[in-house]
Amino acid sequence: MIVRSAVLAVTTALTAAALAAPAQAEVRHRASGDALPAVTPRAETAVLHDDDEGGNADADDPAIWRNAAAPGRSLVVATAKEGGLRVYDLQARLVQSIAAPPAAGEDDAPGRFNNVDLVHGLRLSSGKADLAVTSDRGHDRLRFHRIDRDRAGGPLTDVTDPAAPPVFSRDQADINDQRTAYGLAAWTDPATGKAYALVSRRERTSIALLELLPAADGKVTYRKIRTLDLPSSFRLPNGVSWSPCGEPGELPQVEGMVVDPANGMLYAGQEDVGIWRMRADLTGTPKLVDKVREYGVPGVYDEESEECTPGADPGFGGTKISADVEGLTLLTESDGDGYLLASSQGDNTFAAYDRELEDANEYEGGFRVAAANDTLDGSEECDGAAVLNAPLGSAYPDGLLVVQDGHDSPGDGDRDSTNFKFVDLGKVKDSLDD
Repeated sequence: MIVRSAVLAVTTALTAAALAAPAQAEVRHRASGDALPAVTPRAETAVLHDDDEGGNADADDPAIWRNAAAPGRSLVVATAKEGGLRVYDLQARLVQSIAAPPAAGEDDAPGRFNNVDLVHGLRLSSGKADLAVTSDRGHDRLRFHRIDRDRAGGPLTDVTDPAAPPVFSRDQADINDQRTAYGLAAWTDPATGKAYALVSRRERTSIALLELLPAADGKVTYRKIRTLDLPSSFRLPNGVSWSPCGEPGELPQVEGMVVDPANGMLYAGQEDVGIWRMRADLTGTPKLVDKVREYGVPGVYDEESEECTPGADPGFGGTKISADVEGLTLLTESDGDGYLLASSQGDNTFAAYDRELEDANEYEGGFRVAAANDTLDGSEECDGAAVLNAPLGSAYPDGLLVVQDGHDSPGDGDRDSTNFKFVDLGKVKDSLDD
């Protein structure tokens, strides 16, 4: 098939249109997360450890699959990077563990599952199926797992076409550089019924639109439709050109993404910049909905510490989210209202923006996920998040929010400890309505 490549050149005009805003006259308020309401988790998954003993498993991104026939038997599918996929029930108990694919060769990068999303009712050669779609950063590919809650060997079955191509890379040497498939959002166009995945590229500003296609024997593949490149440098109101500080050669990447099915708008979190809104078909001009507080702050990268030393803040950033902005997810309501939720890693909070375009995605409030008790902690430096505003049996009759915890407590000595927290969505909605 012919790939229609339409890499969108982002011009000075786009930057000006997306970023032009009068400087704030008032002192910018750097709100502490402690000032926001707190919600507490009801359950948490077993801890994962990103070391040899723990199988290099690192919790990252969840998705919630609703079992329409028996909502109380719904599932949470979550990525564990080199640890592959984990599937949990609504009590946060492990149901299935799926290993990431092995390296292509002895010196090649191993499989590494970064982000996951769901596609419902995709028509395959074997019939319609719900799928978990995962970005495999290690191999620069998408992976597909069919969901069958009652399958004897576990609810997920790999249905990836072995011939599925790399998303961004030309060859294995490119793949080993790991500027590969990273963030992910699935989307079905209601006008055509076609299913797509939007995939961002690690250490680059690119987003690719891939059409998901049936292959032989019930397998799934894809083809690239077009790509779009967000800006990597920005003209500040004082006339200075600014780029986020990072390791030399790295550009400000996107990870958290979600599509609003009602209007076909993609929201993409450029981690050190802010939240963009654009058409999910990657046509038109992206708009910067909100900026991180650190936007415009100069920095100097120190190779020894691998950290950036910030300079003086010129005061051009936002006031609601702190870098990195991650974990975008959509809380939909039946009347068309709802919220775009975003993880604000820098202050361990979550920001909520109005879903409706006529309200210009205005900020509606925020919350923290705090500790429930001495053994059930909250969420810190959250990478991925997923929300489902639908009854899920007696466990979560008001819906569910699942968030990654980047620093599980009390942890296990000096080992990196991560997991996922399950939060009653009713508590979240109450906190935003207060």
